[in-house]
Amino acid sequence: MHAIRLHAFGPAENLVYERVEDPEPAAGQVRIAVAACGVHLLDTALRQGESSTLHGAPELPTIPGREVAGTVEALGEGVDPRWLGRRVVAHLGMVPGGYAEKAVTSVDRLHELPEGVREDQAVAMIGTGRTTLAVLHFSDLTAEDVVVVTAAAGGIGNLLVQHAKNLGATVLALAGGPAKVRRSLELGADHAFDYTADDWADQARTALGGNRATVVFDSVGGAPARDAVGLLAPGGRHLVYGWSAGGPLEFSEQELAERGIVSKTILGSPEWRELLLGSPTGPRDLEEAALSALAAGRLVPAVHSFPLAEAAAAHRALENRGTMGKVVLVP
Repeated sequence: MHAIRLHAFGPAENLVYERVEDPEPAAGQVRIAVAACGVHLLDTALRQGESSTLHGAPELPTIPGREVAGTVEALGEGVDPRWLGRRVVAHLGMVPGGYAEKAVTSVDRLHELPEGVREDQAVAMIGTGRTTLAVLHFSDLTAEDVVVVTAAAGGIGNLLVQHAKNLGATVLALAGGPAKVRRSLELGADHAFDYTADDWADQARTALGGNRATVVFDSVGGAPARDAVGLLAPGGRHLVYGWSAGGPLEFSEQELAERGIVSKTILGSPEWRELLLGSPTGPRDLEEAALSALAAGRLVPAVHSFPLAEAAAAHRALENRGTMGKVVLVP
């Protein structure tokens, strides 16, 4: 089979498309003929040898990627033969191997795909979708909320916009550049602004017409996040789940008290770990809920696809904020 392998930490060009041996499923495992595999911004950090709150730097050489969808083509010992030929999606957990034409995983990680659900969208929901639902778990959103979503055209951002609108909330979407602003409006946002423009916050205040935001979903950090928090009413919530601008926006206790807001970093918090890892089923309940929302049409992820052989281009586009929606590799 062909796969993307990383032999040395460094730039995107270190991702090499090459032929490797097909993986063989062990007892309790299946092999999936991959139709789509997911790419994360986290993957770009791991590629450079960095660690995260959950992932250490990988051992080399490695095949990156932890989300795959496709068709079960081989079974390990003890696996129910009825799985053979089924379309499935799986999150591989802490074990990489997704950027490939074939991948193996435990049968316990499989979710069967209903007819009509695309593999690329399923890949988006098995990882990014479950993360979105985890973020929403801490938000207590209602129809009365006025919600600001940073990076609204991104993989998580576009799902947050859809969920908030499904509830009936008012949504202000922030995105980098005119194309992403248009995409945010297509997703249903009431207002959308280019956060690279100097006066976007003034435009947002005008659009609110004297009202104030009640929630900011922040995955950007830096100056855009600080301007977004400036839109919050007293008692508003600033929920942080990423910082693509380079670092999280942090406040002193005095500043929080003066502003009358609550700022919480969700990603990596004890509550986050408990939600994802604290139950016997781990994150599987969130995965099932995300896939159910997809099957019902309540949440439809935007997908930005690249051929598997162009994984390096996918990484560069992510790092340069040149993508919209979930980035997926297609073998």
